[in-house]
Amino acid sequence: MTEHIPIHFYDESIEVLFDALPVHEKSPHCPNGFIWKGQTHRIVGSLSEWSDFTRRGKMANNMRPEHAAAASTRGSLNVGRFYFRVKADSGQIFEIYYDRAMKGVDRRKGEWFLYRELE
Repeated sequence: MTEHIPIHFYDESIEVLFDALPVHEKSPHCPNGFIWKGQTHRIVGSLSEWSDFTRRGKMANNMRPEHAAAASTRGSLNVGRFYFRVKADSGQIFEIYYDRAMKGVDRRKGEWFLYRELE
């Protein structure tokens, strides 16, 4: 397995492109591309995928232990991130993620981010 070393950290919002929309928008599959700073990056390969359902901040202690254990494997309302390490048509390798958390009343669906670029 090739080790990819981070070379740039961004953690900036992106718009994603899907050829077929996810069945469940809060549990998405790897997108087919993304737009960042006006440039379109087509994804030519998904190198790995993982999820993180860690409860952060105030939400870390607002659930009974037995419910928290179940939520740690499948997530709960507005908690969780889906990560994708992808290869773009430019040859660059990026990690992107979907954060399920609501960002406000007008942004209930969560948001996609370009996390970092890897070597």
